[in-house]
Amino acid sequence: MSIKCCARSECPIASSLDIFGDRWTLIILRDMLVGKSKFGEFLTSTENIATNVLSKRLELIERTGLADRVVYQQRPTRYEYKLTDKGKALLPILQEMCKWGNRYMPETWVLSTALINE
Repeated sequence: MSIKCCARSECPIASSLDIFGDRWTLIILRDMLVGKSKFGEFLTSTENIATNVLSKRLELIERTGLADRVVYQQRPTRYEYKLTDKGKALLPILQEMCKWGNRYMPETWVLSTALINE
């Protein structure tokens, strides 16, 4: 899925940042990559995202094709989010960001081996 209508330029870096250049989207994607899929699970992360921000970011993640929203409960209707191949393709980028952070910011914690070693 393209977001050409929303991109501010044709630069691939600027266009990518239009999707995940805020302070929350990559954190949510990190959580998806380590197995979180439900709204309440994302709220348990140590970064303490506000519910309204989480809702907006999940909508962006779905709209840009990084994840699909799937019904897992009918009454009340509840959804879980599953990464698409496009979303999973961000894994090497997040792995490298983790390695960089651990190397140059020694106070950071090492993420799960599922994220670092895949």
